[in-house]
Amino acid sequence: MLAGFAATRLADTQSWCVALSGGPDSLALAAASAATLPTTALIVDHGLQRGSAAVALAAYRQALDLGCVAAQVLTVEVGQAGGPEAAARTARYAALDAARSGAPVLLAHTLDDQAETVLLGLGRGSGARSIAGMRASDPPWFRPLLDVRRSATHAVCAELGLPAWDDPHNHDHRFTRVRLRTEVLPLLEDVLGGGVAEALARTAAALREDTDALDGLAVAELAVAVAGGALEISAIDELPAALRRRVIRGWLLAGGATGLTDGQLRGVDALVKAWRGQGGVAVGCARPNTRLFAERRGSMLALRFEPV
Repeated sequence: MLAGFAATRLADTQSWCVALSGGPDSLALAAASAATLPTTALIVDHGLQRGSAAVALAAYRQALDLGCVAAQVLTVEVGQAGGPEAAARTARYAALDAARSGAPVLLAHTLDDQAETVLLGLGRGSGARSIAGMRASDPPWFRPLLDVRRSATHAVCAELGLPAWDDPHNHDHRFTRVRLRTEVLPLLEDVLGGGVAEALARTAAALREDTDALDGLAVAELAVAVAGGALEISAIDELPAALRRRVIRGWLLAGGATGLTDGQLRGVDALVKAWRGQGGVAVGCARPNTRLFAERRGSMLALRFEPV
C-alpha cells in the first residue's frame, strides 16, 4: 500500500520519517514504511504522563527492530494555549518539523480519526473547511492510512507480534475526542445502521474537493483586489459569499492574522456587505503583544495593529 502512496504522492522521495508513538496505528505504519523506503522514526515524548520516557524508549527500540534506519526521541514542553489537546498537538508538530531535516513525515491518522475530526468540526460550527477533515497530503505531512480502519492497524500489530502501547489518554473521558470515539460514534453506528465512519470520511473528501476549488478561485480574486496591503471593496462586493469570505480570509492571513473563526470572517464580511459605520473587527494576531483589527476606510478594507 505504501509503495503506491509513495509513487503517487511522493514520487521523488528517497527517504522519509514516520511519527511513532508506540501505539498500534503508528507501529503498523512504521513497519510498512520501513519496508518501503529508508525510514527515520521520530518519537515525541510529551512528558504528560508518568513513565513517558520509558514508553518513548520502547518505541525507539521497536523502530530499529522494525528496520528503521534511525530513530530519535524528541522531548517537548507542552504549553497551555488552546487547552491540553491543542497544546500537545502544537508542541508535537513543532518538534517533528524541527527534526525531519527536510524529509516528509508520515502520520498514522486512520479513517476513524478522520471521522472523529469531521464530528469535531460539525460541533464547532466553523464551516466547510473544518468539516473537510485532514488531508492525505499536506506537505510536509502525509497520511497514508486515511482510508484504513483502526481495526486493520490493530490486526497488523497482532499478526506481526508487535506489542503496542495503550495510551491511557485514549480512555480518559475528559477529552472530547475520546467521548466521540467511545460514545458518539458507536451510537451513530447503532442508530443509522452502520457505515457512519466511512460516510463521514466520504463527506470530508467531497468537501475538500469543493474547498480546494473555491480556494483556488479566491487566490486569483485576491491578487486583483489587494492594493498596498488593503483590500478594494468594489473588487469583492459582488462575489458570491463563499468566495468573498475566502478572499477576505486570504487577505487577513497574509496581513498577519491567525486563528481565524467563522464569526470573525463574517464580521469582516459585514464591513463589505452590511456597512453602517461600525467599527473594526478584532482578529487573532500572529505578532506577540499585538492586537489586530480589520476596519473599513472609505472604499477599502485595511488592517490596524495596536500594542497590548
